[in-house]
Amino acid sequence: MLSIDPALLSERENYKFLIGSIIPRPIAFVTTLSKNGILNGAPFSYFNIVSSNPPMISLSIQRREGQQKDTARNIIDSKEFVIHIVDEQNVEKINQTAASLPPHQSEIELAQLTPVESVKISVPGVKEAKIRMECSLEHSLELGGVDSPGCDLFIGRIVHLHIESDIYEKGRIDSKGLAAVSRLAGHNYAKIGEIFEIERPN
Repeated sequence: MLSIDPALLSERENYKFLIGSIIPRPIAFVTTLSKNGILNGAPFSYFNIVSSNPPMISLSIQRREGQQKDTARNIIDSKEFVIHIVDEQNVEKINQTAASLPPHQSEIELAQLTPVESVKISVPGVKEAKIRMECSLEHSLELGGVDSPGCDLFIGRIVHLHIESDIYEKGRIDSKGLAAVSRLAGHNYAKIGEIFEIERPN
């Protein structure tokens, strides 16, 4: 077995090691509003649950050459964002939003996604997602040092949920009906495959 010191690897080498090892990763499609009212949308796979009481999620957004991405800047400015679960039906359109556009252009328009108003926050979501979560910013942290590009870590509190009724019954979500996709390395994604059950010990 190899033994590697990550401090001796380049940023790219560490990136490849992490995205190839920590799989599958859930994908959050995040919508935000700029100060100029532009609806921004972008997918991120550094995303997960933090807490169920209160319901909170984490989202990490890598900086590009030390500069914040539009999504991070918008979250810090407005303190609001919408998380959508990426699924087999919307992944092609969501993938288009990963294009690098200037801040005055909307990825939502580029991908021909349909904006839909939120209930408790000012940031719209998109209709094409089976699940979307309206979030308010709970905490934000700048991570990384002087010699690294760093990232912005956000903790969002979910203030309102939207879910397609045909995949939700008796408080449970039909995972096959949701058909969420996950991120692997490179250009690879994964669907939910064989599901197996193991009972937890008492």
